[in-house]
Amino acid sequence: MNPNPVPSEIQLHKQSRKLELVYDGQHFQLTAEFLRVNSPSAEVQGHGPGQEVLQVQKENVGISQIEPVGHYAIKIYFDDGHDSGLFSWDYLYHLCVNHDEIWSQYLDKLTAAGYEREADC
Repeated sequence: MNPNPVPSEIQLHKQSRKLELVYDGQHFQLTAEFLRVNSPSAEVQGHGPGQEVLQVQKENVGISQIEPVGHYAIKIYFDDGHDSGLFSWDYLYHLCVNHDEIWSQYLDKLTAAGYEREADC
């Protein structure tokens, strides 16, 4: 794992609702839904272990804008009004390289809660 993962490129693709990140030549695309349900904010993560709040009905969420925060993070403005999480370079890299596992765990939690996602939009 890269000890100091800082993306060399960040590109917002509003039409496809994806954020593209490039780390050492590796391209990753994260959907707005994936980023929204994994926001590092207290609203999503809670204030401690076991206090996470399962995010539902985020299939159609988009990203209205992103802005840099210092030299360590970006703030993502989602079109559902959520904008309180700061996505650090480390956290974004973690989401990129562990995407499949994180997404699978999220889908399992939705199923366990009895929520059925809309068809992939």
